[in-house]
Amino acid sequence: MSTAELGIAASTIWVVLAAILVLFMQAGFAFLEAGLTRMKNVGHIAAKNVLILGVVSIVYYLVGFGIAFGDGGGGLVGGSGFVPSVDQLLAIGAEPFSWFGSVPGAAGYLFEVAFAAVSLAIVWGAMAERTRLWVYLAFGVVFTLLYSVVSHWVWSPDGWLYTKGMQDFAGSTVVHYQGALAGLAGALLLGPRIGKFVDGKPQPIPGHNMAFTTLGVIILWFGWFGFNPGSTLSVDFGGVGFFAYVALNTNLAASAGVLGALTASWIVIKKPDLSMMLNGAIAALVAITAACAFVAPWAAIVIGFVAGVIVVLGSLLVERVGIDDPVGALAAHGMSGVWGTLALGFLTVPELADKLETGRGGLLYGGGFHQLGIQALGLVAVGAFTFTASFLVLWLMKVTVGIRTEPHVEGMGLDVSEHGMWGYPEFYIPVPGGYGTEHGHRLVSHHPRDAPASAPAPVHG
Repeated sequence: MSTAELGIAASTIWVVLAAILVLFMQAGFAFLEAGLTRMKNVGHIAAKNVLILGVVSIVYYLVGFGIAFGDGGGGLVGGSGFVPSVDQLLAIGAEPFSWFGSVPGAAGYLFEVAFAAVSLAIVWGAMAERTRLWVYLAFGVVFTLLYSVVSHWVWSPDGWLYTKGMQDFAGSTVVHYQGALAGLAGALLLGPRIGKFVDGKPQPIPGHNMAFTTLGVIILWFGWFGFNPGSTLSVDFGGVGFFAYVALNTNLAASAGVLGALTASWIVIKKPDLSMMLNGAIAALVAITAACAFVAPWAAIVIGFVAGVIVVLGSLLVERVGIDDPVGALAAHGMSGVWGTLALGFLTVPELADKLETGRGGLLYGGGFHQLGIQALGLVAVGAFTFTASFLVLWLMKVTVGIRTEPHVEGMGLDVSEHGMWGYPEFYIPVPGGYGTEHGHRLVSHHPRDAPASAPAPVHG
């Protein structure tokens, strides 16, 4: 085996391992979201995270990978590589996926489809506990296509934002900001959960298991070492072992995010709220995702700490304006994604921009406002496209078939109504002298814990 072949083999092993870490992040999302929601919806939360992998993997293979990274297309969308053949997936650095010059096309697909799945998981977090299951299937197909288009803009060598020099190393904009925008469209069209707002004032609907949430965040933190360092897509991109530098910045930012959220919650809420600390870690990981390869370690700490503050203040703001986001996705992924993208306009080290051949140095290093302007342009373009398209598609679904569960279904829980099963069977299975009665194939719980809230039901789609 030649030296070149050894390099390809090492890079392929690294990219596949990183892809596995990113795919495992779906377990993190499942625990995070299940913990922050109520026990009557735990099975539904778990089911949708499995469904994400099923939908995204197939759609991305058929068309998404070609849209995102196929050669041709004029900078707006990939123009080749749809339903890739065996030869195309085994080729290295050849059309239609010439961008993947260090690994086979199959390794590139596996890594990139894992990113698409993460972005879709963010969408569903903001729509949790009141969305019909079929919406996850139908909109999951649509969102995978939208995600692929934006991926081409920012990451493909002929993408129009890439050629302008936009810096987004691993997806603060492409993955997280975009997922939050679609989630915002869904949350607005769905309306809040029953009982979330009474006389316009937000009411706490606590999650049922903070240990689950903590486990989910730790899994996501662990998986992020595939997410960011893996985006080198080779063992020698930026220099041999450069991915270790990316990993270091990733960990520093996440750690600072916990401290930033702790500080902000202690000052604003008067308590060191655990859920805020956990979302602080996620927000910091989101923010550093764009910047991890472009900034100095001290800047990674600053980016992470500020993201931790943003997620606390942002979550409170989202509630104040009347939007129900059960898991805090809009602040953790949306607002923090914006911050991480814009931070590069200030903090990019010129030598790193030159090394990676992407954009320029930041304002702090004498680079002027050019990079900041490009970053802002990317946010505006991606925001307008993703939110408008997502809102339109979900609105059409709402007015035709309906996207929200009925009030009695929401009160009973989506585990039973959507799946005919329970996340916690011992609380719901009818037994002599128990709490439930079966009517046909659907269980109606009579336990007072599960009675629908007395607040007026929102308008349904």
